[in-house]
Amino acid sequence: MAITAEMVKELRDKTGAGMMDCKKALSEAGGDMEKAVEVLRKSGVAKAEKKSGRATKEGKIITRITGGKGAMVEVLCETDFVATNEKFINFINGIVERTLELDGDGCVTEKAQAAEQENMVAMIATIGENMQLRRAARWVTNGKLASYLHMGGRIGVMVDVEGETDEAFLNDLCMHIAAFKPDYICPNCIDADVIAKEREIAAAQLTGKPANIIDKIVDGKLNKWYSEVCLLRQPWIKDDKTCLAKLKPNLKVNRFLRWEVGEEL
Repeated sequence: MAITAEMVKELRDKTGAGMMDCKKALSEAGGDMEKAVEVLRKSGVAKAEKKSGRATKEGKIITRITGGKGAMVEVLCETDFVATNEKFINFINGIVERTLELDGDGCVTEKAQAAEQENMVAMIATIGENMQLRRAARWVTNGKLASYLHMGGRIGVMVDVEGETDEAFLNDLCMHIAAFKPDYICPNCIDADVIAKEREIAAAQLTGKPANIIDKIVDGKLNKWYSEVCLLRQPWIKDDKTCLAKLKPNLKVNRFLRWEVGEEL
C-alpha cells in the first residue's frame, strides 16, 4: 500500500514521532494506522532502553497549585537545549498536572514514575534524548500553599503555611528559601543527635578554655548555627536585621521543599 504524506502527517500528529520514523512504521504496518502506532511505541521502548545509560544533568522543575493541593516535579534530560524546548516544557506541565491528581500527601515519586512510564518512553523517542522523572511531591493542606521557580526552573520551592500572611509575603518567603537554602524550619525540628553532634564539634574547638565558660560559648555557637540552617532564624532576605520568626510571629510554616536540578539527594 502506498504511504501518503497525509498518512504520515496523521501519525505524526497522533504520536509526535519524526517523519521518517512515521513513514517507516506505516510501511511496516502495511498502512494500518493503529498498527503503526504500536510499531512506534515498541520502537520507542527500544530507543529509550538504548538511551537509558546516558547522563541526564539538565532539566527543569515545575510546580502547580490548585486550592489546597500542590505538586512539584523534577524532570531531567541531557542538554540545556532540550530543557528549554517548548515540547519538553509542555510535557513536564502535563506531568505536574497529572501528579496533582494522584493519591497521597508528600513524596509520590514512585507513583508518578509508574504513571508516566509510557509517556516518558514516547517523549524519549520523540525528542531523542534520555530523560527521567527524578522526583515528585504532592501536598494536600488546610493551610495555604505557595511556590516559586528561579533561574527558569532550575530551582523550585514549595511551602505550606498557616496563619497571618498574604500572597506577596508568601512570594518573598519562597524567594528567601530559594536564596538561603534552609535545612530546617526551626531548632525544635532538628533531631537531638544532630544537635548533639554540633555541640560536640563546637566544644572540640574550645580546647584549653576554662570549663565554666565552655557551655556559654557552645550555646552561642549553636545559636549562630541555627541562624544559618533554620528558616525561622535566618536573616530575612529583605532585611538582614530581622528574621521570619520576628516578622511574622503568628505565621506557622508546616513544611517546605527546595529542589535544585541535578542536586545530590
